[in-house]
Amino acid sequence: MSVSIPNGTTFEIASVMSAAKPFTAISNANPAVLTAAAHGLTDGDIIVVDSGWAKLNGRPARVIDSDVGDFAAEGINTTSVKSFPAGSGAGSVRAASSFIQISQITEPAANGGEQQFLTYGFLEDDDDRQLPTTKSASSMTLPVADDPNQPFVAVVEAADEDKEPRLIRANLPSGSTILYYAYVSITATPTLSRNNIMTRTITLSFASRPMRYNA
Repeated sequence: MSVSIPNGTTFEIASVMSAAKPFTAISNANPAVLTAAAHGLTDGDIIVVDSGWAKLNGRPARVIDSDVGDFAAEGINTTSVKSFPAGSGAGSVRAASSFIQISQITEPAANGGEQQFLTYGFLEDDDDRQLPTTKSASSMTLPVADDPNQPFVAVVEAADEDKEPRLIRANLPSGSTILYYAYVSITATPTLSRNNIMTRTITLSFASRPMRYNA
């Protein structure tokens, strides 16, 4: 048993996303192996997957076992042919790079992600029953001290303007990493509350499930 506190966590946003690199096949394996000629990726690169498999589409991952014509997506488990029908997962990946720290964050907050349920009952039942269905949409807010000179501000404002998802990386004090692929927005003006620092709020609306890598 162990506990930890988030003090010292840093967030970064990728300011560059590469052109799409097609892959012609992806295996039903753990980790999934993607076949891609001249992909140019190396171990440790951060990618976002665009796949014919809906459950994999938009998932961030880290490259491992990179070879001339293929590479593996660390943490991506596609062994279930029910969820990932064999032969239909081809697509493309984009690599994230040029990470810039989102600094001066005050109090992050996670929202959504709660399990939803279908409630039903039979005529002869005295009690209702529940079946788990989907989880609610997830997001995170990052209030930041207002400072227009910070390098990340222009990157976040550009993401707000073009409404295209970005790769966000959280670096935990333990050495673990969490990758998010999210639509990024930021409030246009700072808060103006007497005797409180001026802040703007960055919102990350997750386009897919995050990926966590332990140290």
